[in-house]
Amino acid sequence: MLERLQFYIDGKWVDPVTPKTLDVINPANEEAFARISLGSKADVDKAVAAARRAFETYSRTTREERVALFEKIIAAYKGKYQAIAEAISQEMGAPLWLSKAAQAGTGLGHLNETLKILKEYPFEEVRGTTAILKEPVGVCGFITPWNWPINQIVCKVAPALAAGCTIVLKPSEVAPLNAMLFAEVLHEAGVPAGVFNLVNGDGPSVGEAMSSHPGIDMMSFTGSTRAGIAVAKAAADTVKRVAQELGGKSANIVLDDADLTKSVSSGVMSMMLNSGQSCNAPSRMFVPRAKNDAAIAVAKAAAEKIKVVDPATPDAGPGTIGPVVSEVQFNKIQALIQKGIEEGATLVTGGPGRPENMNRGYYVRPTVFANVTNDMTIAREEIFGPVLTMLAYDSDEDAIKQANDTVYGLSGYVQSGDIERARKVASRLRTGNVHLNGAGPDFGAPFGGYKQSGNGREWGEYGFEEFLEIKAVMGWVPKPKAA
Repeated sequence: MLERLQFYIDGKWVDPVTPKTLDVINPANEEAFARISLGSKADVDKAVAAARRAFETYSRTTREERVALFEKIIAAYKGKYQAIAEAISQEMGAPLWLSKAAQAGTGLGHLNETLKILKEYPFEEVRGTTAILKEPVGVCGFITPWNWPINQIVCKVAPALAAGCTIVLKPSEVAPLNAMLFAEVLHEAGVPAGVFNLVNGDGPSVGEAMSSHPGIDMMSFTGSTRAGIAVAKAAADTVKRVAQELGGKSANIVLDDADLTKSVSSGVMSMMLNSGQSCNAPSRMFVPRAKNDAAIAVAKAAAEKIKVVDPATPDAGPGTIGPVVSEVQFNKIQALIQKGIEEGATLVTGGPGRPENMNRGYYVRPTVFANVTNDMTIAREEIFGPVLTMLAYDSDEDAIKQANDTVYGLSGYVQSGDIERARKVASRLRTGNVHLNGAGPDFGAPFGGYKQSGNGREWGEYGFEEFLEIKAVMGWVPKPKAA
């Protein structure tokens, strides 16, 4: 069994203050394959002290110095790309093709985008006689999830480093190994001691200690809305900045002029990607009532083409999904599938239990429910598994109203043969992102949500600015002396 029992603090791998271990489970076979340590408040104190010391010098580095550092980080990341992809596949269940093409790829994408921004960002602007200076916010505490693990780590760490901040990271204890590989990347690249620190642990011990710590100036959290609320409450007493990227229940509106077969089938595939474990997954599909039966037939055919495979399957490609991440997640999804049946939704395909011929591993059958109403549990709660809910609507206005009838507001999707019509619907959706006609993600676009999907933005220039304080210096330009 692989043992990674140390934390990365002040430029070194160090033992925890109090030994306590946790097995890392491979969701494909339910077996432990690695062991990590769980940290405590004492470990957080050490990491924060290191980050505060390092901030005094790192915050004063020049743009050119940070650009040179980023170029080394990118080179080191490329050298560990395969290892990161394999770790993600093993610890959270993404098929290897997805880990290589997307999971590990997002980390590299964020590094490249941040480097581009860093080279050109205006840290100083003069307006009249006043200078507007943009300075690093300070020591940042990051709590990241298991579903797109390296994506969420790098989209926080990269802009924070570029802005001149120092960092304490608590990655998900469910999928921690990719984070430890990333710590090795930063070490190999020569990130100064104390600038980046990693402490493994759970939310009640390490997460809460970070959120309430007076030595941390900002918390950035990605995860469930419930846990995000806890982070915000713990951070309130020290009035630190809090950024949150939380849950979602994103609507995919198929308008009546869209190509129904293409729109519905691609919507199913997008929902099932990563076994449905994406906060911005298009989990509620709205279809015109007059085309409801036809849409259901398309969705059924598309879902039944999806193959559930062992993540290590070498020749698996798009159209395959692996297990969900854990027993806890599996049981939650199974309970919600059963709830959908009990509340009267039409089970189109899939349903409770594992796929045929699979008797171990946290595998979920690709499931589609139709004739769902917006008051049903499966339309309200984030399932976070390969489960699509289909709802019928009577008009564009009705679709928009139903789409917005949720506590979440992370993403949205609109399919239409008329781009102007799609834009009008997008403008009415109360969400931080909207994808028109299958448009994919954009590393330069801001990512984040309205309502209980969080606050603040990640990715691109907007994500970069989350890590900057704004200082106004009056009299920067002296007034001309009177003649």
